[in-house]
This record gives sequence, structure tokens and C-alpha cells, in this order.
Amino acid sequence: MINYQPVTILLVEDDPGHAVLIEKNLRRAGIANDIVTLDDGRKAVDFLFKEGSFKDDLHPAPLLILLDLNLPVLDGYQVLKIIKNDVRTKNVPVVMLTTTDNPHEVSRCYELGCNVYVTKPVEYAQFSEAIRMLGLFLSVVKVPGKE
Repeated sequence: MINYQPVTILLVEDDPGHAVLIEKNLRRAGIANDIVTLDDGRKAVDFLFKEGSFKDDLHPAPLLILLDLNLPVLDGYQVLKIIKNDVRTKNVPVVMLTTTDNPHEVSRCYELGCNVYVTKPVEYAQFSEAIRMLGLFLSVVKVPGKE
């Protein structure tokens, strides 16, 4: 059964290979939502707040954000802090999706307000399976809607 909600998933990932693999495996898990992929933190913030090159976009607000830590321009920590400190986006679920498994980094992300922290396995088959399982998880998650 495909879970479809007319909202966008924002994938912020600077590795094009990872981005393709993530989207492919989310689709395998039945995620039919629009997925917008951006490759740096500044673009993600501009997209979320409809600023810069996104000021005239008519995109819906994201259902959730899949956010890498190691990004150019603004890193994942900076983006997460901006998201969670703004009333317009503080309730948007943020899933950190990164290769970093350092306990200090994990703690820092949770302190900044991330909802889920997922470590990307290095091996291809494990990475694909982890993303597929994330997709299954996302297909049953309930998020706050507009009142």
C-alpha cells in the first residue's frame, strides 16, 4: 500500500550518488511524495523560507527533511539550528542521514532538535536496505498538519 500525502520531502545531500540511491530506495518502500533534492545547506534554508532563488516558488511546505551533516555553504548543524529556531519550521520533522556515527555528533544533533538520526552504512547493500527501511518507517509516521 502506497502512502501518499501531498507534501514534499526535502532531501539535502551533496553526494549525487547517495541522493539517487536514497530516492530510489524510498520509492521502493512505497514513498510517492515529491522529493526535492538540494546539494547545500544554504539552498535548503532558502527553499524552506522561499528566499533567494526560491522566492517565487510555489512548492508546498516539506513533510519532512532528510538532512546530511557534511554539506557545503551551511553544514547540517547550521541548517538544523535554523529550522528548529524558526516558528515556521520548528515542527517539521528532521531526519539526520549521515555517515558520521560519533556519539558526540549524534548528541549534538538531538540537542539541536533533530527527530531521528540515521547513520548511512558505507557498504552499498547495507546502505540500500537502511534507506528502504527508513522509507517503510516514513510511510507510517504521522506529522502535524495545518489546523
